[in-house]
Amino acid sequence: MPASPSTARAINDRLALRLLQQDGPLTATQLKALTGLSRPTVADLVDRLQDAGLVRVVGESGSDRRGPNARLYGIVSDRAHLAALDVRTDSVAVAVADLLGVTLAEATLPIGSDTGTRFAVERAVGMLERTARTAGTAPLHSVGIGAPGLIDPVTGELRNTAGLPAWHGGLVRELQQRLSATVLVENETNLAAVAEHRIGAAQDRDTFVLLWLGHGIGAAVMLDGKLRRGASGGAGEIGFMPVPGTPGIPSAVNCDGGFHSLVGSAAVCELAARHGITAWGPSADGVQEQEQDPAAAFAVRAALRVGGAAGEAFLSELADRLALGAASVVSVLDPGCLVLAGEVGRAGGDVLAARVEERLARMSPLRTEVRAGTLGGGAVLRGALFAAREAAQDALFSPGG
Repeated sequence: MPASPSTARAINDRLALRLLQQDGPLTATQLKALTGLSRPTVADLVDRLQDAGLVRVVGESGSDRRGPNARLYGIVSDRAHLAALDVRTDSVAVAVADLLGVTLAEATLPIGSDTGTRFAVERAVGMLERTARTAGTAPLHSVGIGAPGLIDPVTGELRNTAGLPAWHGGLVRELQQRLSATVLVENETNLAAVAEHRIGAAQDRDTFVLLWLGHGIGAAVMLDGKLRRGASGGAGEIGFMPVPGTPGIPSAVNCDGGFHSLVGSAAVCELAARHGITAWGPSADGVQEQEQDPAAAFAVRAALRVGGAAGEAFLSELADRLALGAASVVSVLDPGCLVLAGEVGRAGGDVLAARVEERLARMSPLRTEVRAGTLGGGAVLRGALFAAREAAQDALFSPGG
């Protein structure tokens, strides 16, 4: 059946708003060309969106030619704010942005292992509230949270996981109870995959596997442009994957003996030490490094700077280890593309990615391109902002929203 006039208007409005988000600011003529709608229809929807407080005139185009200039329309990005949290085992990072995803304020809070659950939760919530005030007076509409561990695919709740701090679950519950904003929780590696897909190394790929290499390890599976979370939300928990070369096998509550024991940060640092590689400080050689980066990222960058037999031997053995786990994933999923993400993946860059790709080609008949992630540890925050922005779109970017 044909859409009713009101349904057609809503569809057209949503299309125009998405175009203004992605490509704006735009003139009415540009909206007409991009939507395929008639000029009167575009004029009506622009008036409608302005009356609803969703768009406004932000400038003019055509100042370099004769004749009247065309009005440029843009999203009212300060109508509400978004927040993103990257929850790690020993810290919380927060970013507050406008509705177009432009970051307005950010902060990081270290949380020691001896910090009590209640105190850790209060400190993290307080940091979010202060950062939101710094960003401006607009209310928080949506908050995206990236956290390690299992997210229940039905309820969206962070499940208690052995080995992770108790304050993680407490923080999520406190934010859900205290804030009037929509609070969304997603596995951190999944959010990193979203970010690398939108603005990073996998923009041209709808099917790929992201291998997160940071303090810990994990994977995210993107098939046909959609995240695949698994029946219990545990797709990609490859730290528990049994592999040869470890002293034991993992258990249901401990990934020691799994793939984590080969390529987790501690294991990479031990490997570097055996090859005589010492991680250098944050400002060595003028390279911009983050103090919160895992030690393994420093070790990989040091190996690349040192070069020679020691650096080559370390990188080769690290590539062997990564390919060993990656080959299992590739043989099951055949993703065609593997992204080495996180702080360590970005530190290794194209050099480490090429080594892993070469080893995979020897181990598997399935052709797999290996790329270095471009966003590093910041991918989780970016992904959380995307999640918050999409939630706000449905609620705000429609007439009456």
